[in-house]
Amino acid sequence: MSKKINEVHYKKKRSREILFGSFLLIISFLLFISLLSYFFTWEYDQSNINKILDRNIDSKNVLKKIGAEISHIFIYEGFGASSLIFSLLLSITGLSLFFEFKNLSLLNTWSWGIFYTILLSLVLSQIRLFFPFLGGTVGHEVSNFIIDYTGTIGFWSIILFLTLFSMVIHFKILPKKIEANFWDQEKKDDENDETHSDRLTNESITSNIVNLDNSKIDYIEALDNSTNYDGIKEKGEDVVMEISKNKEEETVEDISGNLVEKYGEFDPTLELSGFMSPNLEKLKDYGSGSIKIDEKELESNKNTIIETLRNYKIEIAKIKANIGPTVTLYEIVPAAGIRISKIKNLEDDIALSLSALGIRIIAPIPGKGTVGIEVPNNNPTIVSMKSVISSQRFQNAEMELPIAFGKTISNETFTVDLVKMPHLLMAGATGQGKSVGLNVILTSLLYKKHPSEVKFILVDPKKVELNIYNKIERHYLAKLPNSEESIITDNKKVIYTLNSLCIEMDNRYELLKNAMCRNIREYNQKYKSRKLNPDNGHRFLPYIVLVVDEFADLIMSAGKEVETPIARLAQLARAIGIHLIIATQRPSVNVITGIIKANFPARIAFRVTSKIDSRTILDVSGADQLIGRGDMLYTQGNELIRIQCAFVDTPEVEKISEFIGSQKGYQDAHLLPEFSGEDNEIGEINIEDRDELFEDAAKVIVIAQQGSASLIQRKLKLGYNRAGRIIDQMEAAGIVGPFEGSKARQVLIPDLNTLEQYIKNES
Repeated sequence: MSKKINEVHYKKKRSREILFGSFLLIISFLLFISLLSYFFTWEYDQSNINKILDRNIDSKNVLKKIGAEISHIFIYEGFGASSLIFSLLLSITGLSLFFEFKNLSLLNTWSWGIFYTILLSLVLSQIRLFFPFLGGTVGHEVSNFIIDYTGTIGFWSIILFLTLFSMVIHFKILPKKIEANFWDQEKKDDENDETHSDRLTNESITSNIVNLDNSKIDYIEALDNSTNYDGIKEKGEDVVMEISKNKEEETVEDISGNLVEKYGEFDPTLELSGFMSPNLEKLKDYGSGSIKIDEKELESNKNTIIETLRNYKIEIAKIKANIGPTVTLYEIVPAAGIRISKIKNLEDDIALSLSALGIRIIAPIPGKGTVGIEVPNNNPTIVSMKSVISSQRFQNAEMELPIAFGKTISNETFTVDLVKMPHLLMAGATGQGKSVGLNVILTSLLYKKHPSEVKFILVDPKKVELNIYNKIERHYLAKLPNSEESIITDNKKVIYTLNSLCIEMDNRYELLKNAMCRNIREYNQKYKSRKLNPDNGHRFLPYIVLVVDEFADLIMSAGKEVETPIARLAQLARAIGIHLIIATQRPSVNVITGIIKANFPARIAFRVTSKIDSRTILDVSGADQLIGRGDMLYTQGNELIRIQCAFVDTPEVEKISEFIGSQKGYQDAHLLPEFSGEDNEIGEINIEDRDELFEDAAKVIVIAQQGSASLIQRKLKLGYNRAGRIIDQMEAAGIVGPFEGSKARQVLIPDLNTLEQYIKNES
């Protein structure tokens, strides 16, 4: 599709160039004949200049009054006879556009053309022949100005310098070249003289040999042979040998370079070139985002921490407060000799003293020689999605799939790249911000990526959480070819989709292997540079992000049928641009198994109900001490980072979806490879039970020689279920072969005549 669009754009561009080139050629011809005519008619037309509107006045110029006026401007008021160069420049430009001369630089041609026009105008201004103003007003005034200041000798010195300048810079006539030509001529003269002397020597030798006696005849014959040999050699030197250099075969890089030069790099956004990302006005502003500092609260918490620790004989050398949107981190430096574990064990006591929920002690803080005590603020600040999307850290992020989660304790926007995660496991109790977190991820990508660059597969067993993204189906969503709904809510469809995604993964790896690329980024860059041929099956690969809202429900209902493809995708799909985001409210070991956890290094935990759940999702405790409402812990295999998740409400997401959905989109959602269950046995199907469109569908399949339910669906405009039943009936009738994964079924009937005979015999 993109290739055809590029060809259409190229044809439109060439049509405009041909028309404009033809126009310039006509203008150059008319300008040339009007200027040429002016030299013979100027005396008659001179008195009628600037009277173009007077119809009683005639002109002898070939182009009449318009030609006389234009010629007067160019020749008399302009550059004189050298103005004819302008008609030459216009004709060169017209020919270049008409015939598409790639190696001709029009800017360079016009620059030198104007240079020679001025130079010739200056020279002609000092020549008085049949025409009184050969140099025009410009040449006359400029040359007189130069002569007034430098004299006639100075003027011609400048003309000489400009002439030499053009010879050296434009024509590349250098002294060495002249010298080389001179020595080559001398060398040729010397060679001619030498050849002449050789001839005389050979003739004298021959005459001497004739005078020898017969006893020396063998010697004479030998000399004669040598003379003949020399004579042949002499003739060989006079024959000019023509050397033809065969054209070297173009390499792949050369071909792709020519294509890029002709069409430009492939642009995946071209089909939806007018697409506009949502503006920030679609997001609600919950305040300036600046943190309100309550000094009384800070002082009270500081004194309480110091007093509580002193009750257990723990002295503090230094304390520092780092204020975040919902939590303040108090960094303390214990006095010498204090054991860190002793402070860690006082977590509940400090929480009791501060009368606060969600106290978390970090002992020690990684990379620092301090102990951290996180205390929730009495008046937390809402972190709006608008504040993180508009931040410099997100807007200037040089990431493939940037996600702005929220703000850290230091009030910095936390932005990560999904490609580097490469998969994300998310857990949290009901109502603690898990669904908002999914909306934050999707909103970040919608604001940053074009529809051609990323596609979402949304799995929503609860059927209500992700339904608001239905409107962006033709822009950002991917689905099975025969699926009517783009948001997957049926568990059986989830199994089909996951297996289809595995087929897509295998197909993409095959493309990467043929393209000799290691990852999707290298492959797409190679494709954009036109080094991969679409005729060989290559295509631009968008990133695919699979989002599962409630994974526990899938595991409880489908078990291994879901876990196996999920584990396979998590292990292999990173390099080819398929990334998984799995969320659950029950982070138990029978849901988040060891195979799943091993392949999801990036994890997010909202508040959970127990330390066991925290260890299941994060491998450490801490998530049970969060305060809820978007308070979360993030890890990517190293230390934990506490983040206040940004808040994006459902009406905001609806506005974004409506804005995107109202724009021009693709004809359909991004289609995944076709997949149907391989364990479905096709038994005997009675002829009377066949679909009424069975014969029409069979003809479609036989003509196309492609056994595909999606083909029947498109040609006969049927639904997925009906097209699938017809394919099963064809398999039972022996018209198509069995299911073969991502490949189309084999068609067992070669042509329509055989099909008609086959159906007649059955009946």
